[in-house]
Parts: sequence; structure tokens; C-alpha cells
Amino acid sequence: MIIGNGMLANALRKHDSDDVLFFASGVSNSQETVRAEFEREISLLRSALDHHKDKKLVYFSTCSIYDSSKSASPYVQHKINIEHLISEISDDFTIFRIGNAVGKGGNPNTLINFLKNAIETGKKISLHKNAGRILVDADDIAEFVYSFLNHFNNQRIDFAYPYQFTPLEIIQRMEIFMAKKANYETVEKGALYDMEFDIIVKDYFKDISPSDYLDKIFRNYL
Repeated sequence: MIIGNGMLANALRKHDSDDVLFFASGVSNSQETVRAEFEREISLLRSALDHHKDKKLVYFSTCSIYDSSKSASPYVQHKINIEHLISEISDDFTIFRIGNAVGKGGNPNTLINFLKNAIETGKKISLHKNAGRILVDADDIAEFVYSFLNHFNNQRIDFAYPYQFTPLEIIQRMEIFMAKKANYETVEKGALYDMEFDIIVKDYFKDISPSDYLDKIFRNYL
């Protein structure tokens, strides 16, 4: 069963299962500050768990938990609270902390959608020179969950392509695929993620280089 209708929910459709509750209807805007939006997700999650006690819960959190420049944001604090809530009230769950997901459609505030719109409109943007960004194809999330969910019980798993792209690296490659120059400046801000991926995640991506993975994403979605 899938709760949600956004980019990630749509990627999961072909792997839907009567035994699993995929909760893909959380707050998707990492810049969100409205308390009611966070409370809506908590209420929906509680209701889903109450009505589907027989199913394994799969919840999607965020790798931004490891980003020191974002760790105090309302969005990240909300995700941490949700993780704690799940561990307290669910007897059978897996939490996937995912990177910046890229797929068809989705929230315009996601990283790649935001950058794509900025290039198309000529909007000037600031790129954090010292930042790292971890990306993941929404289809890879769905495929990994389908293939390896039975390996994880009541655990938190970090899932993204295990490489930190710089914003400049991303935007310059997007310029090539979109055949249009971006209007940007670089600023001395940002931080790298302090995290280490599980060997099963590293093995999943072992046959594709960072540059090839970036090209694959842009070829599919730009």
C-alpha cells in the first residue's frame, strides 16, 4: 500500500505490496516552516499506522540530518522527531534516509527542479562553494527498496548515490544538457556531509562513476 501521489510515490507504484505500507506523503519542501504542515504529516502517519498494524512501515526521511548547515532547520528537526515517533509506536519498520531525489514531476523546490527552473528563467542564484549535495534517482530508491527491504528490520538506512557533488559541478553539467547558461554566483558557504554508507548501498552503485550517474539522471529527467 502506498500513501502519497508525488514523485517518490509514483516511482514505487510498480513495486506496491499488500504487506508493506509505503509512507510517501510527508513534507517535501525542505524550506518549510509552517507548523501546520508538519503536524499534518504526523497526524496522517499516526492514522496510517492505526489502520494498518499488520503491515511493515517504510518511511522516507532525509540525509540532510547529517548536513551541519541544515541540522537546526524546522524540516530536519521534524524528520528527526518523526523517526523517533516511528521507533516508539511501530513494531515493524524501516526508515530510509534519502538524498536529494530526482525524478519526474515532484515538488518544484527539490534541488534539481529548482536549478532547472532557474536556468530556464535566467533567475540569478547563489551556489554554496563548500557544500556537498548527494543525489539519487527516484527509480533507484524504488528498486533498492524492492530488492533489499527484507534485509532491514527496525533500522535506519542511508540511501543515495555515495558521492558528494558540489553545486557548481551539478549546475555546469546541467548547462550542457539544457544547452543554456545559468546565472549564478558562488559564495563561501556550505559544508560536506559527515556520513558513511552501508556496504550494501555502495555495492548497489559500484558499477557507475559519479560523472556517469549525474549524466544518467540528467538524461532521464532533463
